[in-house]
Amino acid sequence: MATVFIRHRIKNYAKWKKVFDEFAPTRRAGGETSYLVGHVPGKPNNLCMVFQWDTAANAAKFLKSKELKAAMKDAGIIEKPDIFIMEEKEKGKT
Repeated sequence: MATVFIRHRIKNYAKWKKVFDEFAPTRRAGGETSYLVGHVPGKPNNLCMVFQWDTAANAAKFLKSKELKAAMKDAGIIEKPDIFIMEEKEKGKT
């Protein structure tokens, strides 16, 4: 299991969400198992997303794909995203 964190700014949430939802089957086929979308407080077009992937290798491959780059352009992303892939090391509750 791997976790992917992405942060980027968009032009319009409704347009972005439409492309994001339409791209879900492609993400699942690439190995995504779940996602969480949020935003920076007070900045609704500055998105923060957390995705679970079956493997870090599949996540890395997907993130380099031409299909993803095209979808991001169509969605109105206005800056290069910050992307981090993380493999779980430890988990707990406090």
